[in-house]
Amino acid sequence: MCLTRTTFAQSLERFTFTEPHLGTIITLTLYASEENAANEAARSAFLRVKELDLIFSDYKPDSEVMRLCQHAGSGQPVPVSPELFQLLQRALVISDQTQGAFDVTVGPLVQLWRRGRKQKTLPTPDEIAAARELVGWKRIVLNPAQQTVELTKPGMRLDFGGIAKGFIAQQVSQQLREQGFQQTLVAVAGDLVAGDAPPQKAGWRIGVAPLETPNGPPSRMLQLKNCAISTSGDAFQFVEIAGVRYSHIVDPQTGIGLTQQSSCTIIAKEGSTADALATAVCILGSARGLKLIDSCEQTAGLLVTAIDGKPQTVESKSFSKYDLP
Repeated sequence: MCLTRTTFAQSLERFTFTEPHLGTIITLTLYASEENAANEAARSAFLRVKELDLIFSDYKPDSEVMRLCQHAGSGQPVPVSPELFQLLQRALVISDQTQGAFDVTVGPLVQLWRRGRKQKTLPTPDEIAAARELVGWKRIVLNPAQQTVELTKPGMRLDFGGIAKGFIAQQVSQQLREQGFQQTLVAVAGDLVAGDAPPQKAGWRIGVAPLETPNGPPSRMLQLKNCAISTSGDAFQFVEIAGVRYSHIVDPQTGIGLTQQSSCTIIAKEGSTADALATAVCILGSARGLKLIDSCEQTAGLLVTAIDGKPQTVESKSFSKYDLP
């Protein structure tokens, strides 16, 4: 665990911790009156991340999600953890809101395109058609009373890549708050959850990376507190085949990786919503996506799309209120 500390005031210091988890770097920033308490809070937070990774990972064959998928089509409901059940409930709500643009059952298609990016070959039409037959969020049956899940078609595979990081960031933020740390910022790659504002500040300063140079200086600075922000796009995960750029973001309804370079930033009340809607709006596009965002309470969005090599930006009605003054 890497720690940096900054003295802010006589009785309060800013501590920043980083560790690699979930295939990325997680950064925890919190304000505390003494170092031992901050260290213990960070240690506990990273342990929580490990616990949640063992639930949601589709890279670990023994994760809870992968064990659930082994029962797909068995006709038997499977008891699951409260965290998995809660996130599946949230995923189905967002699938309904987005008319399937976000779909946690997209796993078979994601696996095809992972292989395609690695081998730099396109999945065949037959492979895509076969994988699409296994995709459909309405094939998930939840029983709240028994806390069980049934995947009704053999071969179904869940993929939480578009929602779990936001959920995990929210879980860690909540745990820190319960431990008495209200002024926190949890960053899981492009998914951030902000707690109360830092001392004597109106909010946390968050930069939005430009589409054309994602590692460059922010194109826009925001001021946030007690909310989540997620950015989804294909700046780093894509493959170019025969002159066409295919994103790692796959449209569940076509089975094809998106071919128009884009980046979507969503601000929402909590992490899983921001994460999932960022993916969905990339798929829906500007007109449908921003109409959806404007209809959601306490939600704002910014979509940047490359058109003829030039970034075109559109935003929801309320996004500008988060601009840093």
